[in-house]
Amino acid sequence: MEVHRKARLKNDVLLRALACKPTPYTPIWLMRQAGRYLPEYNATRAKAGSFLKLAKTPALAAEVTLQPLERFPLDAAIVFSDILTIPDAMGLGLFFAEGEGPRFERPLRDEAAIRKLAAPDPNAELRYVMDAIRESRNGIAGRVPLIGFSGSPFTLACYMVEGSGSDDWRNLKSMRYVRPELLHRILEVNAKAVADYLNAQIAAGADAVMLFDTWGGILAHDDYEAFSLRYSRQVLENVPGAPTILFTKGGSPWLAAMMNSGCNAIGLDWTADARAARNMAAGRVALQGHLDPAALFAPPERVREAARKVIDSFGVEPGHVFNLGHGLQPKTPVESVAALVDEVRAYSRALKL
Repeated sequence: MEVHRKARLKNDVLLRALACKPTPYTPIWLMRQAGRYLPEYNATRAKAGSFLKLAKTPALAAEVTLQPLERFPLDAAIVFSDILTIPDAMGLGLFFAEGEGPRFERPLRDEAAIRKLAAPDPNAELRYVMDAIRESRNGIAGRVPLIGFSGSPFTLACYMVEGSGSDDWRNLKSMRYVRPELLHRILEVNAKAVADYLNAQIAAGADAVMLFDTWGGILAHDDYEAFSLRYSRQVLENVPGAPTILFTKGGSPWLAAMMNSGCNAIGLDWTADARAARNMAAGRVALQGHLDPAALFAPPERVREAARKVIDSFGVEPGHVFNLGHGLQPKTPVESVAALVDEVRAYSRALKL
């Protein structure tokens, strides 16, 4: 595998923070920073005709990847894609129903289909993502790192079994209790697929990769290790080429175990205790987070106050990347995002002087 370990970056503050090395300020990027809150994104999506067409057209995906960098002095770009690309490449038939989110035409409810499940070739069925990374990297031209990502094996399984998002994940949880061996079969295949996918993204030019375990927090306490973290760990052990970030929404009960998973950084949601997480990490892993996205609907001065509070809670010792506790919401005011990015840079720099 040819890994691009790339021309020197003009701004490598994110990568230094992920390595728990000193930085002149706290780096910031935002989950879902290329999204519907930006008018230019909406224009590009309209040009594409649909979300899937946008995600599967490398030139357009690269265009929206770069849009936030033109507005805000962010410390990273994240490739525009979707966490459900892998099950789509497995033949489950991804589509987006208006106002209802992602759905699969062929969810995994049949044992025979589960037994036949196989990891796709990321450089064939998912080549459009690799091409988007290459085009994005060319457009970034060394300004900042580019982040690649995937859904975690468990989060992918949630959608693959349920067929869509859910309030209670009834089909997924029924399989866990009635036929757990079938769920483990899906998770084993997913772990291989995700590792292959992230390694291909690194080879295409990603400087760091993030594993979104969005639904790990729905599991019973004793199930998280067996059905989620075990398989995320398999992925992390097999992705050696770039820094890795593991994010479990609702993951606070398992922080200690997550910190021993082999990742370089843990993403925290807004329910986490930042000071306790800092003490637990003890400089071994970086922490990313964790402002409540809803804070950005406040006036800009309140947003600045919220940013300062988060920085004060983490402190300015090496190993903090400022982010939200989940993705930017579609109606987030652009001026609030601008105020947030400006305040994080200015306030953390002043504290480090």
